[in-house]
Amino acid sequence: MDELNYNGFSNEENEIKSFGELNNTTGENVDANINGDVVENAAQYAAENIIENVDADVGENAAEGFGENVIENAAVGVADKRVENEKTYEGSFVDLKSASYYSESYTKPKKRKNSVLLQMILVAVMSSILGGSIVGGFFVFGVPALSPSVQSIFRNTNVQNGSNDATSGVDTDYYKKVVIENNADSSVVVAIAEKVGPSVVGISVKSTTSISDFWFFTPRDTESQGSGIIIRSDGYIMTNYHVIESALNGRTNTLLPNASINVILPSDPDTPHPATVVGTDSKTDLAVLKIEATNLPVIEFGDSDKIRVGELAVAIGNPGGLEYMGSVTVGVISGLNRTIPITDGKELKLIQTDAAINPGNSGGALVNAEGKLIGVNTAKIGGQGYEGLGFAIPVNKAKEITDSLIQYKYVRGRPSLGIQINSGYTKEIADRYGLPEGVLVYNVEIFSAAYKAGIQKDDIITEFNGVRVKNYDELEEQKNKYKPGDKVKLKIHRDGKDITVEVTLDEQK
Repeated sequence: MDELNYNGFSNEENEIKSFGELNNTTGENVDANINGDVVENAAQYAAENIIENVDADVGENAAEGFGENVIENAAVGVADKRVENEKTYEGSFVDLKSASYYSESYTKPKKRKNSVLLQMILVAVMSSILGGSIVGGFFVFGVPALSPSVQSIFRNTNVQNGSNDATSGVDTDYYKKVVIENNADSSVVVAIAEKVGPSVVGISVKSTTSISDFWFFTPRDTESQGSGIIIRSDGYIMTNYHVIESALNGRTNTLLPNASINVILPSDPDTPHPATVVGTDSKTDLAVLKIEATNLPVIEFGDSDKIRVGELAVAIGNPGGLEYMGSVTVGVISGLNRTIPITDGKELKLIQTDAAINPGNSGGALVNAEGKLIGVNTAKIGGQGYEGLGFAIPVNKAKEITDSLIQYKYVRGRPSLGIQINSGYTKEIADRYGLPEGVLVYNVEIFSAAYKAGIQKDDIITEFNGVRVKNYDELEEQKNKYKPGDKVKLKIHRDGKDITVEVTLDEQK
């Protein structure tokens, strides 16, 4: 299947630029001649000239064509009727893995006057000309107002305290519960914003990067901003790994020279609190920070295994950076267990929501109607055609990871081989040199499980305990079915021969 682009059509279909090439779609040749000029791009002509009359053959005003769905209208022909086949755009055909993915930390840009206003005007003009742009979710500075019908649903809702289940695995004395006291005169969303908002903090990350200036590398200070969630009253903060990644040495998880991480509390936005890194986990995009503070307002944990599609979802964070700290967006749970690719070939199973998640929201809270944390905002599918696709790490997984990071400084229970692989080894390369598909070993860590089993650099792993593996993802999938200490057999191609070695899996630290 062709990869779908922003308007739901395949790349091949979108190569059709001129009206003449749309002949098979519109039912007639629309090589429109307007005042002697051939229109080759309807959208461009609409934007620049606001089509008043599209050819004597059409005989209809463009605006009327929009209102009456006249196929001859050039803009409608391009935007809505390019291909009459029903299969050109269905939800099931949108491949999230082919979409552009970006995580949601916010890099503070230099201020440019009137740029935002100009973009908003351009979007409004293009929407009015071409029609039909739908924005998923909505964004508010403060608390959104609900319609009377929605308010009537949530009025008289009695929100009870959660059980102590959310704090299992960590000393429960450290946790404070957020209690939402609702009444007939306030909506659940207002109560959530007032009670949960103090538990969502701002995170400012400063680091120095080297910028190439032809012959030289010039150091430049950069600042990125994100969100975090207070999970213990004595200063423990949960956030996304990618929010703080730029300030860390990837091998040691320590701060780089001239780098800093500061936490900003909603109750005292003018006082940055220096943070230390307790632990990180790039596989789940989670990290734990620690600041010197006490009696902090702790968010209440919910149960992400019990949420249902269609439930109310409220995202609280700092979209656009700390300038809009504590912003609230409202939507619903749109989907569960969405497998979304992230960096380095990793994938996460996430909660999908249409509550707006924008740069700076990373590490912020996604809560339910009771004000309980159900997810950690982490990502959005970017690009045109993907509005309203925000994602959050399920809180049950997030809590499991952060509990382990706090107690052990790493995630316990993960098996490890102790190898680095060459990701450039593909089926095409293997076929070219007459080698088998598999995982090409680039490096073997000293004293690791692979080292002890005799695995060497340039070995090609083709089977894991009898299961054929053709790439790193398949190797990881099989490895993660086992526990540290388990014995497995790997088939390896080395020097033109296949050999089998037994490996006792280590624990990844």
